[in-house]
Amino acid sequence: MSERLIPLGEIVTTHGLDGWLKLNPFNPETTALFSVRIVYLEKDGIRSEQELESIKPHRSQFLVKCRGINGIGEAGKLIGSTLSIPEASLPLLDSGEYYHYQAIGLEVFDLRGKRIGIITRTWSTAGGELYAVQGENREYLIPAVKEIIEKVDLAAGKIIVNPPDGLLDL
Repeated sequence: MSERLIPLGEIVTTHGLDGWLKLNPFNPETTALFSVRIVYLEKDGIRSEQELESIKPHRSQFLVKCRGINGIGEAGKLIGSTLSIPEASLPLLDSGEYYHYQAIGLEVFDLRGKRIGIITRTWSTAGGELYAVQGENREYLIPAVKEIIEKVDLAAGKIIVNPPDGLLDL
């Protein structure tokens, strides 16, 4: 498969006896899973294509049923798998919007043009998304909020931030 796969969450346990899986989504508000039929599960470097039979919200997680996974024993082998979908399956965004995974690898600069580092990952917390930015000597956690993120330029590969006093000292 040459198309880029986008991870949406991790299978954390089984649910019941009939092969249901409990998915911890990286973005609890995602609707991407409701519009796809094929997903990919990857564990220990082994990827398998799965056909979604059913999916339903369950608290802050999702319950996922894949065709052919009919018992707790089969489902248990998938615990720890990352569930991904093809990038083309993601819902289209409005102009100026982007997915957080697209920020990984972007260079981060402050308003004066000083380079802070490169975004290495995003981190979902109860308080919102954080960008982990690897600087020259340390890692910074920058909230991904409009009050701090001034400009995202995917084409140029950079983000301009306006960090409040002290944020980069934490």
